[in-house]
Parts: sequence; C-alpha cells; structure tokens
Amino acid sequence: MTIYHGSTIPVKKPEILKSQRMLDFGEGFYTTSNKEQAKRWAELVSAKHKTNTRVITEYKFDYNSAKKECKVITFVKPDSMWLDFVCKNRSGSIPVDPYDIVIGPVANDQVYTVVVLYEQGIISKEAAITELKVRKLYNQILFHTDKSLGFCHYLNHIDLGGK
Repeated sequence: MTIYHGSTIPVKKPEILKSQRMLDFGEGFYTTSNKEQAKRWAELVSAKHKTNTRVITEYKFDYNSAKKECKVITFVKPDSMWLDFVCKNRSGSIPVDPYDIVIGPVANDQVYTVVVLYEQGIISKEAAITELKVRKLYNQILFHTDKSLGFCHYLNHIDLGGK
C-alpha cells in the first residue's frame, strides 16, 4: 500500500523522533494512506515553522509482512478502545506493552475538542463516541519502533511549493 508523510522537507529515511507534544498514538513516525491528509499535515508543519515549503513524501508500506513480524494494533473507527488509547497517549500514560505500529483514525482539531471535553468529564464516553462517529476521519499510521520502519520504503516526494 502507498502511504504519505506531510512535512517541509522530503523524508527519504524516516526516523523515530522524540516529540515535545503528546500525540494520539505516542511518539514515532506518522503517516497516512490519504494524500489529502498528508497535504494538510505539510501545510500545518509549514505554518508552525514559518517556512514556505511543503512536501509530501510517498512510501510503500508492506502491511502484510509487517503484520506477521511486528506487534500491530488497528482501530477501524473511533470507538471506546480508540478513545481510551488516544487519551492515554495524550496524557503521557504510555501503554505498558507498546506496539510497533498503530493504525487508526486521526484526532483532528474538531475531534480533539471532543476528546478534551471527555477527558475533562464534561461529556460521557458514550456522548464522545456518538459525536466522533459523525465526523469524517482520515487514518494515521504510526511507526513506533525502528523495527517497524523496516516496512516503510521511500518511493518519491512531491514538492507542493510555497503557499
């Protein structure tokens, strides 16, 4: 399968980098199977770093082989297990038994608001899940270990130019 990473530079050799922010699925190298989502990420990173460059890097992801050799968890939709997993990662409560690869919906800005309301006890888990189900969510694929990156192979990059 072809997957994408949005950034300000081509990433020919992905790495697991430490993040200063608590992210949905923890630290690692984030990709998506949706090119438009990668474009949005490139735009966000470009704006954050105040650069005028946006790049989508394409990779071949050998999912079937990775599933045989790595510990993979897949969330098909934003359900109770996904919500708990995202909340734990965003709070810094790293799972005791980490996964090599995590696949599931992206908690974008609208979704993040729902997650925060749930974390603060303002809405119930059931209300949060109901709200999340009506959102159009793209996926993200996190490579959490160096072993998992062995299944992510650079294909090409697309320079989107400046904005």
